[in-house]
Amino acid sequence: MHAVAEVAATFAVPDNVFAEKVVAVEHFTDRLFRFRITRPASFRFRSGEFVMIGLPNAQKPVFRAYSIASPSWDDEIEFFSIKVANGPLTEHLQKIKPGDTVLMRKKPTGTLVLDALLPGKRLYLLSTGTGVAPFASLVRDPETYEKFEEVVLVQTCRQVDELTYITRLVEDLRDDPLVGDLVEGRLKLFTSTTRQTFPRMGRITDLMTDGRFFEMTGLPRIDPEIDRGMICGSMAMIKDTSAMLEGFGLVEGANNKPATFVVERAFVG
Repeated sequence: MHAVAEVAATFAVPDNVFAEKVVAVEHFTDRLFRFRITRPASFRFRSGEFVMIGLPNAQKPVFRAYSIASPSWDDEIEFFSIKVANGPLTEHLQKIKPGDTVLMRKKPTGTLVLDALLPGKRLYLLSTGTGVAPFASLVRDPETYEKFEEVVLVQTCRQVDELTYITRLVEDLRDDPLVGDLVEGRLKLFTSTTRQTFPRMGRITDLMTDGRFFEMTGLPRIDPEIDRGMICGSMAMIKDTSAMLEGFGLVEGANNKPATFVVERAFVG
């Protein structure tokens, strides 16, 4: 039995918490990994939402907000995580193996949901690092393509290998039995780096503001009449990218007040 599973038997599972089994773990770099857990039959969420997760390694477990990377129809729950050497949760979470137990609170929430946006033609999903996780959920959801004619998924990372997760996911979508036909010609992936040499380098705010992004993709400049946006990343990235979208004429919305772009301020740590 693995260490995490052993401790699970020691501490009682808190109220309003699911105790689920790890079914798969994949490490991409020394900083990034993904894992999948079993999905409780009663658990419902909207693609793009996040949930609080923790480990059964203390009387009062540490919980952190994690965006759900799998779509709402998936039989399992997927997460895409950073590794923090001394992080209260990720220091231990990065060591999990199939069969271990992960705690998940029963109530999902979040603003990166389709209902928080006004109807439009093109949806921009703007992320850095593991901020791409909620968008990994949304690009795999048929409802996204029912509401938008075109989806532009953007991820900026420091290193090239940090783009592996989303690059491979999008490539595999072409053969997906549920959304394969929907994404053909309608889902565009734009990746860039800020440190390691790559054909596309630069922060998305700089690339969009100076027009290079639109030149490279062939997309028209953002039009508040038809374009909608979602943002997920660090607080600094959210602030800068929100200001950029507001410069294009978009207005921030929320679940109770849909508008032309939304942001997520929940963190992973």
